[in-house]
Amino acid sequence: MIKFTLNGKTVETDAPPTARLLDLIREEFGLIGTKEGCGEGECGACSIFVNNSLQNSCLIPIGAIAGAEIQTIEGLMETEQFKILDESYSECGGVQCGYCIPGMVMASAALLSENPNPTEAEIREGISGNLCRCTGYNMIVDAVKLAAKKGEVECQKK
Repeated sequence: MIKFTLNGKTVETDAPPTARLLDLIREEFGLIGTKEGCGEGECGACSIFVNNSLQNSCLIPIGAIAGAEIQTIEGLMETEQFKILDESYSECGGVQCGYCIPGMVMASAALLSENPNPTEAEIREGISGNLCRCTGYNMIVDAVKLAAKKGEVECQKK
């Protein structure tokens, strides 16, 4: 049995240690916000946090996550940071087909956690591991800029 934390809850699995974490998340735990795009770690659709580090779940064997803390988009959705990102993506029209958006939001959250006031170049670099075929990225960049401004306001309120 492999035991780990998934979105704040301790879970375990008897899946083969060489199976992909992406498949476990979707099939065994029913968390379908994490998507498979390329299956090669190139598109970012399967982005998750492993011990607070943004990772591509399609590249991670289950055996490597024993004792780890995993957060998917469903776990992020429970946070204030997600609410700010969600509003910002919506206001800026950063969502079209929606397939890449869970991974984009995870990358945006990772960026803003490390750098709460990024420049446009830093935003573009921060989301560069995520491919979007619909928006052309400008609306997503605008959404991250807006989220950074809104996050500043939230921090000042505290």
